[in-house]
Amino acid sequence: MTTEQNTPACVWSAVRDAPVRELFPGIRARLLWEGDNGAKAAVLEMDANTRWQGVDVHEPGPEEVFVLSGVFNDGDRDYPAGTFIHAPAGSSHVPQTTTGCTLFLFYPEG
Repeated sequence: MTTEQNTPACVWSAVRDAPVRELFPGIRARLLWEGDNGAKAAVLEMDANTRWQGVDVHEPGPEEVFVLSGVFNDGDRDYPAGTFIHAPAGSSHVPQTTTGCTLFLFYPEG
């Protein structure tokens, strides 16, 4: 008996080729992937001495952050490169950095 698998092909993208969207002065997002259910993955680049304008509220779902380089601050504490942060749905913070940083962001629910 043989079974047929309908596994979709992998989807990939390179950061350097991802479209850049400036969110605020010195803060850029590069969308890497979007799923059918609203999930998405992106890279966020923050220049030194930049700060999110306003409060970043995580809705409708959580935000997963991995600090790739530099030091990220959420308005409460510093997170150096190599740190993973889980921000549950409904939580909020004010992203900022004095050193500059690059983050990998994943939104499992959009």
